[in-house]
Amino acid sequence: MSKYYGKIGYVETVETAPDVYEEKITERNYYGDVVRNTIKWNPAQQVNDNVGLSTQFSVLADSYAYEHFKYIRYVTYMGVKWEVTSVDPSNRPRLLMSIGDVYNGPEEEG
Repeated sequence: MSKYYGKIGYVETVETAPDVYEEKITERNYYGDVVRNTIKWNPAQQVNDNVGLSTQFSVLADSYAYEHFKYIRYVTYMGVKWEVTSVDPSNRPRLLMSIGDVYNGPEEEG
């Protein structure tokens, strides 16, 4: 098991004006452990297969993480933002997260 320190991205849809909704992105840093780290190849209908990870993280969560775990969308790992595929909040004070493919959604500006 190796150590982890990095950004976790939360994406929430918030009402910015009456009937106007936008995605609000928040990134926060967390410490934890890399529980499992494996590479997977996703067959694609192109010359090269897509590479993804089947990696699990156990991070030490704060109150913000527990209140907003349903909005976690990505984890930064090895310099890349990876899509979170599942979050397990049942092992307090830790969150267990699994990642898969490269994240291609909205990101925090700045």
